[in-house]
Amino acid sequence: MRVSFVGMVERFAPAVLRARLVRLTAIADNIVTGRDDRAVAQRMALTAFTIRILSAVIAYASQVLLARWIGEFEYGVYVVVWVGAVIIGGLACLGIQTAVVRFVPEYAARNELALLRGILIGSRVHGLATATLIAAIGLIGIFLFRDSIASYYVMPLYLAAICIPMLAIGEIQDGLARGFNWADLALWPTFIIRPVLIILFTYVALEMGAVADATTAMTTAILATYLTSVLQMGALAYRTQKVVTPGVRHYRSFTWIAVAFPIFLVEGFFNLLTNVDILIVGQLRPPEEVAVYFATVKTLALVHFVYFAVRAATMQRFSQYYSSGDRVRFEATVRDSLHWTFWPSVVAVILLLLCGRFLLSMFGASFVSGFPLIFIFAAGLLVRASIGPAESILTMAGEQRICAAVYAGTFLVNLVLNYTLIPHFGLEGAAIATSLALCLETLAVYLAVRWRLKLRCSILHVLGPRGTIRLTPRSERQP
Repeated sequence: MRVSFVGMVERFAPAVLRARLVRLTAIADNIVTGRDDRAVAQRMALTAFTIRILSAVIAYASQVLLARWIGEFEYGVYVVVWVGAVIIGGLACLGIQTAVVRFVPEYAARNELALLRGILIGSRVHGLATATLIAAIGLIGIFLFRDSIASYYVMPLYLAAICIPMLAIGEIQDGLARGFNWADLALWPTFIIRPVLIILFTYVALEMGAVADATTAMTTAILATYLTSVLQMGALAYRTQKVVTPGVRHYRSFTWIAVAFPIFLVEGFFNLLTNVDILIVGQLRPPEEVAVYFATVKTLALVHFVYFAVRAATMQRFSQYYSSGDRVRFEATVRDSLHWTFWPSVVAVILLLLCGRFLLSMFGASFVSGFPLIFIFAAGLLVRASIGPAESILTMAGEQRICAAVYAGTFLVNLVLNYTLIPHFGLEGAAIATSLALCLETLAVYLAVRWRLKLRCSILHVLGPRGTIRLTPRSERQP
């Protein structure tokens, strides 16, 4: 039996509030039960948003526990190695993890089941092969240059290389699930199950007498990652059997690679852009400072997950509407994504400024020194939130090359700023460099969307009842 929020309001709400509440609950009813595309996108965004809230709490708690269990120094070592592994795991897919988000709904809409079956298998085989090759090269490189690496990094790096293939498989499976609009299957394994397993396995290992260091933490991360990816693989196979009948598989590897490679450049430079500061801090500063910096970045996840939730909910819609030529729905989805990203980000920033000191203190007394960094990061994050998931609009509209060029340029600027500012200003220099890079990226992506898609992709252009994002062609303008 379906629950109607409107019916509950009409039955129980006071008469003086009933009219206003009915309007609000009608919106809630449509989000929960509506079948139109906008309701589906809202429901997926809400699901992603809810999962990200839960995952932020779990991930934060897991990082707090790890920091307390293994200490600042070992936690700093673990952070640098794990972040590097996650970056390489994403890069090792060579963009196929995002390309499938475009191809799966496209093949499903055209009822091209043979190609749909092919990409379900082929994408993972492709990712496993490239990731295994990259991991093997990494293992050889660590062995050859181990004398040039700080001793406390060597063993965790070996373990990180072993983890890369399954990190890549998890990325691709996330993309496949998003292509089918299965937000729970796309998000739960990576953001809920894996961090829970990491902390559970670490606790068990320490209780059994394992040394409380980065090597133990990386070992448990490997076990958690492999188990999570295998469970997700089984769940994905079970669901796809219900919507994709068995049959012949067709593979268009060159087409998939041709689309994926520019996306690989986009995703690669984006991942480097968002994480290069941690890696450079790890190179230039002692592990204890890396730990403080990373704890501050994890605290800012409250803002990041807003963008991620909206991006997860709208990417396939951008692809679907743009490829079908449905400009009205495409622009409506862009407008929605701007509102859904910016305003929750503002609320999240306010909450962080109020509670940030307390949250950092949970890691340990010394971590509170990272609180001033939140103010610096917040400025850049709000500027970035003002254009919503604009880079996804470019990618799903086939403008991957421009997006890749923007991220490449921004990454290089971020690299220069970090190496310039960190030696002089320490952690504050890294935060300033990252925020300035985010502002530059925002401006460049906004101008690219305006140039290529004729859209004003900014929250400033959708405020008010007459807000519009579409540029009027010169030939149609009033004299």
